[in-house]
Parts: sequence; structure tokens; C-alpha cells
Amino acid sequence: MKIHQIKNYTIVLDKVVFLSGIFLAADDSFQFNIKLIGDKLSLRFPDRASAVLERELLVKALKEAE
Repeated sequence: MKIHQIKNYTIVLDKVVFLSGIFLAADDSFQFNIKLIGDKLSLRFPDRASAVLERELLVKALKEAE
């Protein structure tokens, strides 16, 4: 089982079914969503650069888990 840590969450990579793009949330933070089997995480970041970095690291981990 491969896992990835992001914002105090431990994500089991083989449970990820969808990863959204980055968008501006209602509170002017930047957000992307992770759809898991049976659950959804909405992760917010104070700036776009942080969101991009965390999303890219997650994408890399998902590719390596295949």
C-alpha cells in the first residue's frame, strides 16, 4: 500500500479516483479536491504556488504508484 502525506492527511494512493484542477475558493484561498473511493477531500492553500506544488507532488506520487 503506497501512501502520500498532504496537509495532515495520509492518502492511500490506490483509493484516489479523481484529482481536480486548482481553483480560487470562496475565501480567496486556492483549492483542489481529491475524490477517494467513498470520500472527498477539499484542500485549501494560502497561495497558488503552494497549491501547485502540493498538487504536483501528489500527481508524481500517483504516477510512481502505478
